[in-house]
Amino acid sequence: MASPALKKPTIPFSEPPYLAGLPSPYYNASHHAWQKHCRSFISKQFADCLVWEDAGEVPDDLYKNFAEGNMLIPALPAPLPVKQLKEAGIHELPGGLKVEDFDAFHNVVYGDEMTRIGLGGPSASITTGVAFGIPPLYKFGSPYLQRTYLPGLFRGTTRVCIAITEPGAGSDVANIATTATRSPCGKFYIVTGQKKWITNGIWADYATMAVRTGPADSGAAGLSLLWVPLKENDRPGGGVTRRRIKISGGGTSGTTFIDLDEVRVPVENLIGEEGMGMKYIMTNFNHERLTISLGATRTARVVLAAAVEYVLKRTAFGKPLIEQAVVRHRLAKCGALLETQWAWVEQIAYQNSKLDRKVADIELGGLTAMCKANSGIVLNECAQCAVLLFGGNGLTRTGQGEVVEKIYREVNNVRVPGGSEDVLLDLGVRQLVKIFQAKTAMLEMSRNSKI
Repeated sequence: MASPALKKPTIPFSEPPYLAGLPSPYYNASHHAWQKHCRSFISKQFADCLVWEDAGEVPDDLYKNFAEGNMLIPALPAPLPVKQLKEAGIHELPGGLKVEDFDAFHNVVYGDEMTRIGLGGPSASITTGVAFGIPPLYKFGSPYLQRTYLPGLFRGTTRVCIAITEPGAGSDVANIATTATRSPCGKFYIVTGQKKWITNGIWADYATMAVRTGPADSGAAGLSLLWVPLKENDRPGGGVTRRRIKISGGGTSGTTFIDLDEVRVPVENLIGEEGMGMKYIMTNFNHERLTISLGATRTARVVLAAAVEYVLKRTAFGKPLIEQAVVRHRLAKCGALLETQWAWVEQIAYQNSKLDRKVADIELGGLTAMCKANSGIVLNECAQCAVLLFGGNGLTRTGQGEVVEKIYREVNNVRVPGGSEDVLLDLGVRQLVKIFQAKTAMLEMSRNSKI
């Protein structure tokens, strides 16, 4: 009897366990079929990504290719906005996956495959505006805004960015200074201020923008969300000026500085209610931070697997580097961090899929913040390990260490955006303590009511 054909073994740490032949409670046949489609489509689209990173630009038709392949929708948080998608005529994703069947782990598969190239810029150029700019519109936007803009956004004929951060307000969202005041005629908001580090901003037709509609000292209570036309006002007299910002990594993500000088925005473009902006923004945080965690964890996987592959073939002092105990020790420490981080991402994704959305936003907020912070710590450890093991090749922008060198420059693009590392670590503990204290108080009230 012939032996069964052996599958090609995977390099240690190069794939998540469910793709390395190990059992998992999370993934079913639908997820595996979706993973095969994602890998085939995304690998083809990102085949020349290293060249793009050197040039600092993605091809003009890249976004169009994803739109035509109906591969923008998976960047949205699960569950998808089924009603609005069907109203726009979108009933299925590639491979016959119905939009109502798309779950948290289809989202995990998509995010993981989008960053399998090891670089965040190309993925961010496609997904950031979709993932974080569209949800406030279908969650809180008026029927007019949804009817007018969602079909084009879903199909990729209209592009959006999320515009929160400013020169003086990063992780401290409540410190936003961009103002939106009502015009004397009452028909417009007049928007003045600056937005900085806005991913996809250079290409966006519109921005889901945080603005201050309340007094300067009103803090979070004075924030609102506006649907701000950028492209039509990016002209002399229109009030919008945009320029690209060069950053240390992820240079293809379209990071932008936006200057707004008395931009007229119709009052109908208010998303939800005035003064509710901070609440709306916070509903984005968990998805944003888990998305960053997911991409960072795959990037750590790419760089650590590259190190393993290198030390298996590189010889020094008369034997392969893998035979050096100190090398194995470095790899083991990073591997343990990596697989633990991946398990945490999967765990939070599972918990999100089982909890009511409002409950998940509260219960998982602190944990997701810490998971995002930890993903940057893990990526930093894995990238440093790879650079050290590659030696001079890990410092060289071309050749066999090219990916390692590029990834090392990406590390701080994880540790800062979405809430900087120290802020999120502190926030995570404060949130957990706050929940504990609230539940304790409720328990005490319940006990006292029975006395």
